[in-house]
Formats: sequence, C-alpha cells, structure tokens
Amino acid sequence: QVQLVESGGGLVQVGGSLRLSCAAAGRTFSTYAMGWFRQAPGKEREFVASISRSGSSTYYTDSVKGRFTVSRDNAKNTMYLQMNSLKPEDTAVYYCAASTLPGVPSRWRSEYSYWGQGTQVTVSS
Repeated sequence: QVQLVESGGGLVQVGGSLRLSCAAAGRTFSTYAMGWFRQAPGKEREFVASISRSGSSTYYTDSVKGRFTVSRDNAKNTMYLQMNSLKPEDTAVYYCAASTLPGVPSRWRSEYSYWGQGTQVTVSS
C-alpha cells in the first residue's frame, strides 16, 4: 500500500508555470507506475500524463503535449508535473495515482489503485 500527497497547486496567470509534486509514503515507490489526472468542475476526471516505474517512458494526453512534463525521482519517492504555458482550460483539481499493473503506464482511471487527495490549479485570464 502507498499513501500519496500532492502539492504545488495554486493560482497562476495565463502563460505561467507551476510544478506539482506527488510525495509517496509506504511501499517502495519504484514498484509503481504513476499517473496524473485532473478534474474540472462538472466534468469527469481525465488522464493527463503517466510515467513508467523507471521513468524512462512517459505518456501525455494530446492537450498537454509540449507544455507539460512528467518526471519522477525514485530516490526521493516523488513524482513531478512541470506545467508551462498554462491555459484557462487547465484549471482543475490535479490528482496523482499509483498503479501496480505490469506493462506500460495506463491512461485509464480504473487501473490505478491508489490516489492522492488532489491539489487545485487555477489559471486566470
């Protein structure tokens, strides 16, 4: 079992940047594939990015490609999401999640077993 805590959210202007962190406690962090999801008001939670256990493979939803970068530091039990060129449509609560399934990191919520409590990101125009 692993406990996940997100941080780094806040209010930023259009075009600005934020870096989210997801700190893990519990079972060995490097045994989990990790993902970032987000949920805007009135919308379903959607996939943003994921990263393999070693960090060598990453995946993004099309709307954030070229603007967001997911990374991890297994020695620090932490995953990051660097968000640049932020847009109002990026406003949401951002969640990190951990998956125990083998293979490439999934984009499906159902394949993640552990979730953090979320951190709010608000992009103002």
